[in-house]
Amino acid sequence: MSPAMQAAEEHAAPATAAGIRLQQMRRRVRLGRWGVWAAVSAGPIALAVAVATPATVVRAAPATKPTTVKTTAGANPSGYATVFLGAWLRSRAGAESTAQSRLAQSMAPDVDLPGTVDAQPEPESVVAVRSVQQTGTAWSVTVAAQYADGSVRYFAVPVVADSGGASLTVSGAPGVVAGPARAAGVQSPYTVTVPTDSEVSSAAGEFLAAYLTGAGEVDRYLAPGVRLSPVSPAPYQTVTVQQILAADQEAAAESVPAEGTRVRVMAEVEARDSSGRWPLAYELTLKVRSGRWEVASLESGTAKAGGVRS
Repeated sequence: MSPAMQAAEEHAAPATAAGIRLQQMRRRVRLGRWGVWAAVSAGPIALAVAVATPATVVRAAPATKPTTVKTTAGANPSGYATVFLGAWLRSRAGAESTAQSRLAQSMAPDVDLPGTVDAQPEPESVVAVRSVQQTGTAWSVTVAAQYADGSVRYFAVPVVADSGGASLTVSGAPGVVAGPARAAGVQSPYTVTVPTDSEVSSAAGEFLAAYLTGAGEVDRYLAPGVRLSPVSPAPYQTVTVQQILAADQEAAAESVPAEGTRVRVMAEVEARDSSGRWPLAYELTLKVRSGRWEVASLESGTAKAGGVRS
């Protein structure tokens, strides 16, 4: 290559590189202008879209109504009403200094005492039979007063408690009311008669004899995991099965059913002590284990541990 041609190439290379850089600069300028125009045009377009689109109304959610917590007395005031009525029935006007009169007046300062004579019979027992909460702090308690002649009189006693239930007062005089109506009987689930000489009858009778008379160990009649102490001191000398009624046909079977079979029975027994005979009834659940019936649950009585319900 001649010196002239080499010099020409050296001058051409820088020129080509410079051209490329110049084209890149022009391209960036054009892109910049397009960006400016896009930004300018976006305003009207966005405005047109906003005008054409239906407005969306966002409604605030309605304020949630606060939950009303009904404040009640810390405990049912039946006991308070019972104590008051017992004192009120045993007090009288003109004898305000007696212990019963003072007690009645302390529990109901605005209630007059009965204007009775000394011969007025006093109740043998007083017990609450029904209570109704009328408002958050107001109650009406129906209390039964039983007299020596066997008669019963019912009184409605109004009681008011403070918001926390720490304070109670009788707010008005008692009113004599009719007693509770007699409820219709519930159909018994025990419809199967079990022979008195069956394995179920024997197991139930032996268990109840040990439970009520102390004759024998109660534990030997209980299923594993069931714990029950006998009544102490033993209230009866003898216990005899009168009738066993079952809710399950398996209880009436002549032979012991399969392992793990459970039956529910009502055991009606006659217990005797020095004063006479007492007809008693107990609901039991029996379970088969190793070819014999064991007591898995006692529905009547006092349970000390799991497996026995009171």
